[in-house]
Amino acid sequence: MNPRFSSIPGHPSMGRRRFVQVALASVTGVPLLMACSPEVTPFKSTDVTGATFAQDFRLKDHHGNVRALADFKGKIVVTFFGFTQCPDVCPTSMTTMAEVKRLLGDQGERLQVLFITVDPERDTQALLKEYMASFDPGFIALRPEPDELKDVAAAFKIYYKKVPGSTPTSYTMDHSAGKYIFDTEGRVRLFSAYGTDAATIASDIQILLTKA
Repeated sequence: MNPRFSSIPGHPSMGRRRFVQVALASVTGVPLLMACSPEVTPFKSTDVTGATFAQDFRLKDHHGNVRALADFKGKIVVTFFGFTQCPDVCPTSMTTMAEVKRLLGDQGERLQVLFITVDPERDTQALLKEYMASFDPGFIALRPEPDELKDVAAAFKIYYKKVPGSTPTSYTMDHSAGKYIFDTEGRVRLFSAYGTDAATIASDIQILLTKA
């Protein structure tokens, strides 16, 4: 694995205490369901119910259509920020989500995975469409314009940074590696750290579907 990813929030090399501090930065005072509700839901991912970040977006998908969270009402939405030339973290994460959908069986149709590129300079709509098809044809890629990327990353508290390569086009991207999970009403509910196995994510999603 690229050593640069050792600094990514949610990467397994980070200590759990530090990871939680990074993942929940700037959310002080936001009530967490598991901390204050008399009904403790056994989520295995980090519960961020009530968070004021990751509220919405308006971005073009790999077909050129403008999409927002409301478009997926009735489905569990999982968002992941990455880029198509990512050597390991991104394909691993997307393969995991394909397995999550398989584990959900018939409920897999109520799962929508959204891949948001942090590299719009190289990730064209055509390339993103091809990339999604290699994991699951139902997955959707969203491509912010370069001037939109900063805003959506800030809104979702996502870190990204271009790392120069030997040529102008051989750069790579450092980026946050976790996933946000939204319930069927479009509310952000969970943060799943990079490396979380498919069975664990599927279990959390089934809980959300049961409560829908």
